[in-house]
Amino acid sequence: MKANQYYAGACVVITGAGSGIGRLMALRIVEEGGRVAIWDINGEAARTTADMANAQVGADPSDPKAIAFTVDVTDNAAVQRAAADTIDALGRVNVLINNAGVVSGAPFEDLTEQQIRRTFAVNVLSLFWTTKAFMPALKKQQRAAIVTVASAAGIVAVARQTDYAASKFAAVGFTSSLRSELKKAGSHIRTLTVCPYYIDTGMFEGVTTKFPLLLPILKEQAVADRIVEAVAKGRERLIMPPFAAVAGFVAALPPKIADPIYGIFGLNEGMDHFTGRK
Repeated sequence: MKANQYYAGACVVITGAGSGIGRLMALRIVEEGGRVAIWDINGEAARTTADMANAQVGADPSDPKAIAFTVDVTDNAAVQRAAADTIDALGRVNVLINNAGVVSGAPFEDLTEQQIRRTFAVNVLSLFWTTKAFMPALKKQQRAAIVTVASAAGIVAVARQTDYAASKFAAVGFTSSLRSELKKAGSHIRTLTVCPYYIDTGMFEGVTTKFPLLLPILKEQAVADRIVEAVAKGRERLIMPPFAAVAGFVAALPPKIADPIYGIFGLNEGMDHFTGRK
């Protein structure tokens, strides 16, 4: 199904939509005729995204196509309250896009307890809270999907990503198990796991790639568009770029074979100059 057909009249929740690919997905979905709940811990950023989306389609202020919510997705009670408010505002929910994420980018010995707990709270535990909160609403809609924006780091783990890679492996595992449960139960709710390489959103500012033709730093607009389209097409897995999927096969090899291959492609050096978003 084409994106503009799938999203016409659909109601979508996007976490971490105050910036980056979350914001771009929201703008695209509203343009395709959908309504979007913008969730972000930064309320001002969420409102900016909503204002941009509404202005883009000339939405009537009395009937906005994008609505902002200030939500800390690591707080289960806050998620439950925000989910109820979101359903009241939208009337229903067809798609949940779990996009919120953080990265520390520090060597293992330099990671603080606070950084480690924050990484898992945002990148893993929030998936449970949001999915549980919206599952009853999703069950009521024939057009329903749960999207997890994970990472290629959930397929191949490299240096300076011990907390991040572990959290993204968990995100991939969460969605894989959830998909199996839903299919076993005969549910109509679909799932999509997204595993992109580094994206130029600023979150991974400073990272490098040795072979940009095979493993390019991805453009955020292209990533946002591909996720939106993948949901519409009913895809269950989206790995970007395609070569990252090959790296997954390498990761399954014995370390004495896989590690030298990582070295050839410079994977363990990619985070050497990481600075992240300021």
